[in-house]
Amino acid sequence: MLANVVAQTTEPTGGGFDIFSLLLPLALAFLIFTMFRKQRKMKKEVAEQRTQMVPGTEVMTNFGLFGTIVSLDAENNKALIEISPGATATVHTQTLSKVVTPEPAVEEEHAVPDDASSLTGPQADADGVHREETPEEAVERLNRENARDRNDKDQ
Repeated sequence: MLANVVAQTTEPTGGGFDIFSLLLPLALAFLIFTMFRKQRKMKKEVAEQRTQMVPGTEVMTNFGLFGTIVSLDAENNKALIEISPGATATVHTQTLSKVVTPEPAVEEEHAVPDDASSLTGPQADADGVHREETPEEAVERLNRENARDRNDKDQ
């Protein structure tokens, strides 16, 4: 009886076209194609970086250590990098992950002034003429504002 059930489930169902039988190999071929393409691209980038890695070049290792290449030993796959003046480290050449290019310094557009006078606009006269406020005038203005604030607070 079990043999009859197994035989019934394994019979072909009419020999029609099954889209999944075509879709699976196409998906597999696509994945293989993208893997090889990515691998080829990465290999090209690594080869390009290796040509840039000469003594005197600033590099970063894949574990985050920055330094300048002092010497390269291609036969033993070793690189001597100077991580600070007088301190060197020997690393495997495959750990040199990228060449560090110095970025140009960006100047700030909004500099902080030395005093607060440039933060406020020029004071206007009764005539509408803009002029700078003297220190004595500033003290008088602040005293008037403080007196006004105290009067408002008392009321």
